[in-house]
Amino acid sequence: MAAVDLLIVSLGSTAGLRASDEELAGALRRAGAQVRVVAAKAPREVPTYGLTDLAWAHAARVAATGAIAAHAPRAVVYSTVTAALLWPRPGAIRYDAPAAANRPGRHGAWQRPLERRRLCEATLLVAVDPGTLDETPRPHAEAIVVPIPVEPSPPTVAPRDIAAITYAANPEKKGLDRVLAAWSRARIDDEQLVVAGADLRLDAPGVRVAGRLAPQTYRALLRRARVFVTAPRREDYGIAQLEALADGCVLVTTAAPGPYAALPLARALDPRLVVRRDDSAAELARALRIALDTTPADYAQRAAAAVAPFRRACVDAVVRDELLPRLLR
Repeated sequence: MAAVDLLIVSLGSTAGLRASDEELAGALRRAGAQVRVVAAKAPREVPTYGLTDLAWAHAARVAATGAIAAHAPRAVVYSTVTAALLWPRPGAIRYDAPAAANRPGRHGAWQRPLERRRLCEATLLVAVDPGTLDETPRPHAEAIVVPIPVEPSPPTVAPRDIAAITYAANPEKKGLDRVLAAWSRARIDDEQLVVAGADLRLDAPGVRVAGRLAPQTYRALLRRARVFVTAPRREDYGIAQLEALADGCVLVTTAAPGPYAALPLARALDPRLVVRRDDSAAELARALRIALDTTPADYAQRAAAAVAPFRRACVDAVVRDELLPRLLR
């Protein structure tokens, strides 16, 4: 096969990772590069974090080794630190958070020392948010910030007839229990909270489970919702919150730790809607009622301006003018 400019080794362990890797590949192609994406084959489930990381890292190595031999890329980009842990060849690392930050504690006996080595040995670190670099152990390789792009969904004439929506693909991490506790306090009359992103069984007044949805179906729901509410225990990026702002939802959130890209935007748009105590259902409920009852009429317009730097055209410019020259130098 003919040689390519870039090979992206996608861990592909979640739909979000796969989508963001395809977005990066698209931006690089629009910048003029020949790009191949290869995904790791999902390994069988194993009982511990250490074994899980090893299984995924080995799967990424197998995928990368075969693709490097087949396509002879000028440069390799590993998507996530885990994908780079057992790399067959040094390359750039694209990531939203170091594993030492999003999985702290006793789970990294072998991974953390190797992670620090890879973050130093990489040809380039491609962080998705400045907060990602704040959490990255130093010293580390040269770095650049390239956001994951977010576009507004096509406008609709449907009314905003859903009071609130939340995204709970990982219910524990996204704090669904906190959202439900706050909703039980905040809800009045026939207001409804829609829970998307997971096939759950919930029996609570004013709560409807939409389950896993195709992206366009989910975005259509955002266009109908007045408020997007979330209470994550940690947020590595928060693409769902950025999509909600792009689609005109009012964002109510806790001030979660992590490189939470939408958090500074939410604070700037309306600090009353950012709850500092993440264990307080009463405070989150109060913010929900403010969002539902007294949000300024220009919130959606200001939110669209706030997410403008995340639009595809802006990210494409960073990829064309800064990222691609550094990957291929």
